[in-house]
Amino acid sequence: MSDTEPIASQPSVLYKAYRRISELHQNALDKATPHSGPRWVTCCILLVLYFVRVYWAQGWYIVTYALGIYLLNLFIAFLTPQIDPALLEDPDDGPSLPTKANEEFKPFMRRLPEFKFWYSASKAIVIATICTFFEVFNVPVFWPILVMYFIILFTITMKRQIRHMIKYRYLPFSYGKAKYKGKEDTGKVVSS
Repeated sequence: MSDTEPIASQPSVLYKAYRRISELHQNALDKATPHSGPRWVTCCILLVLYFVRVYWAQGWYIVTYALGIYLLNLFIAFLTPQIDPALLEDPDDGPSLPTKANEEFKPFMRRLPEFKFWYSASKAIVIATICTFFEVFNVPVFWPILVMYFIILFTITMKRQIRHMIKYRYLPFSYGKAKYKGKEDTGKVVSS
């Protein structure tokens, strides 16, 4: 840049810092992407720390209830196919799941991919934990009622999801195409 350019066209220090932090954050996410096991262990540790914080502080039950409903919503989206067969007017529209053993393998495409599920759940847990440090979010409620509501909501929602899975015959977990083994190599040469 030349000395004659106006100062307003140069990025500010705050913008440069924000951009650098964004790059570091994206770099960390890129490195964590292939490691699903450690990512979920970290998420579970964050959730346990959150529950310890709520138990120790004896409050923030509304925040916990909202977090539970949000995580349930994410889980349902994770279990649901990307194209819901119930919403298709003609069953032949869009991709379909194989219904017979001799049909072509089609992997299960989720509405919410595993990485986005983990990322959204982790962000929600961190945000909920931050909320426990502000008294404004500590709304007084009778927490056993919230627990009962959540259990009822979870039961009804999962029952409906399982019925959907049975009706449209899909399993939301696929481990890839089946691999078939040929004959074992005995090491002997057969002459003809």
